[in-house]
Amino acid sequence: MSAKLAITTLALAGALSTALATLAAAAPLTKAEADAAIAAKKEKCFGVALKGQNDCAAGPGTTCQGTSTTDFQGNAWKFVQGGTCASIDLPGGKKGSLKPV
Repeated sequence: MSAKLAITTLALAGALSTALATLAAAAPLTKAEADAAIAAKKEKCFGVALKGQNDCAAGPGTTCQGTSTTDFQGNAWKFVQGGTCASIDLPGGKKGSLKPV
Protein backbone atom coordinates (compact mmCIF):
# COMPACT_ATOMS: atom_id res chain seq x y z
CA MET A 1 0.00 0.00 0.00
CA SER A 2 1.42 3.37 -0.95
CA ALA A 3 1.80 6.17 1.57
CA LYS A 4 -0.64 8.33 -0.42
CA LEU A 5 -3.30 5.60 -0.37
CA ALA A 6 -2.77 5.02 3.37
CA ILE A 7 -3.20 8.73 4.14
CA THR A 8 -6.30 8.97 1.93
CA THR A 9 -7.79 5.91 3.64
CA LEU A 10 -7.10 7.34 7.10
CA ALA A 11 -8.61 10.71 6.13
CA LEU A 12 -11.74 9.02 4.77
CA ALA A 13 -12.09 6.86 7.90
CA GLY A 14 -11.73 9.95 10.10
CA ALA A 15 -14.36 11.86 8.12
CA LEU A 16 -16.78 8.92 8.30
CA SER A 17 -16.22 8.58 12.05
CA THR A 18 -16.91 12.29 12.57
CA ALA A 19 -20.08 12.13 10.47
CA LEU A 20 -21.42 9.16 12.42
CA ALA A 21 -20.65 10.83 15.76
CA THR A 22 -22.46 13.98 14.62
CA LEU A 23 -25.55 12.01 13.64
CA ALA A 24 -25.56 10.18 16.96
CA ALA A 25 -25.34 13.46 18.88
CA ALA A 26 -28.24 14.96 16.91
CA ALA A 27 -30.66 12.22 17.92
CA PRO A 28 -33.75 13.23 19.89
CA LEU A 29 -33.66 12.86 23.65
CA THR A 30 -34.93 9.48 24.70
CA LYS A 31 -37.83 9.24 27.11
CA ALA A 32 -35.41 7.93 29.75
CA GLU A 33 -33.11 10.95 29.29
CA ALA A 34 -36.03 13.38 29.54
CA ASP A 35 -37.44 11.57 32.59
CA ALA A 36 -34.01 11.63 34.28
CA ALA A 37 -33.69 15.38 33.73
CA ILE A 38 -37.15 16.02 35.14
CA ALA A 39 -36.42 13.75 38.12
CA ALA A 40 -33.27 15.81 38.73
CA LYS A 41 -35.52 18.89 39.00
CA LYS A 42 -34.40 20.33 35.66
CA GLU A 43 -36.61 22.58 33.55
CA LYS A 44 -36.75 23.38 29.86
CA CYS A 45 -35.30 26.85 29.29
CA PHE A 46 -35.78 28.45 25.88
CA GLY A 47 -33.31 30.82 24.27
CA VAL A 48 -30.24 29.90 26.34
CA ALA A 49 -28.56 27.22 24.20
CA LEU A 50 -25.59 27.95 22.00
CA LYS A 51 -25.67 26.96 18.32
CA GLY A 52 -25.87 23.19 18.04
CA GLN A 53 -26.05 22.65 21.81
CA ASN A 54 -29.80 22.61 22.45
CA ASP A 55 -31.44 19.63 24.14
CA CYS A 56 -34.45 19.66 21.79
CA ALA A 57 -37.11 21.72 19.98
CA ALA A 58 -35.18 23.87 17.57
CA GLY A 59 -38.03 24.89 15.30
CA PRO A 60 -39.07 23.98 11.76
CA GLY A 61 -36.52 22.15 9.65
CA THR A 62 -34.60 20.74 12.62
CA THR A 63 -34.76 17.26 14.06
CA CYS A 64 -34.07 17.86 17.72
CA GLN A 65 -31.03 17.69 20.01
CA GLY A 66 -28.01 19.63 18.75
CA THR A 67 -29.84 21.20 15.81
CA SER A 68 -30.25 24.85 16.77
CA THR A 69 -28.81 27.06 14.05
CA THR A 70 -27.91 30.16 16.07
CA ASP A 71 -26.79 31.03 19.58
CA PHE A 72 -29.70 31.78 21.94
CA GLN A 73 -32.32 30.65 19.40
CA GLY A 74 -35.69 31.48 20.93
CA ASN A 75 -37.47 28.25 20.00
CA ALA A 76 -34.65 25.92 21.11
CA TRP A 77 -34.40 24.79 24.72
CA LYS A 78 -31.83 23.37 27.09
CA PHE A 79 -32.39 21.67 30.45
CA VAL A 80 -31.25 23.91 33.33
CA GLN A 81 -31.52 23.62 37.10
CA GLY A 82 -35.15 24.11 38.14
CA GLY A 83 -36.07 27.66 39.12
CA THR A 84 -33.09 29.27 37.38
CA CYS A 85 -34.26 29.76 33.80
CA ALA A 86 -35.78 33.23 34.13
CA SER A 87 -32.67 34.50 35.91
CA ILE A 88 -30.17 33.47 33.20
CA ASP A 89 -28.72 36.62 31.65
CA LEU A 90 -28.37 36.59 27.88
CA PRO A 91 -26.79 39.07 25.45
CA GLY A 92 -28.85 42.18 24.81
CA GLY A 93 -30.33 42.23 28.31
CA LYS A 94 -32.60 39.24 27.61
CA LYS A 95 -33.32 36.38 30.01
CA GLY A 96 -34.09 32.68 29.58
CA SER A 97 -37.76 31.79 29.12
CA LEU A 98 -39.94 28.86 30.13
CA LYS A 99 -41.83 29.27 26.81
CA PRO A 100 -40.53 29.69 23.24
CA VAL A 101 -39.66 33.29 22.42
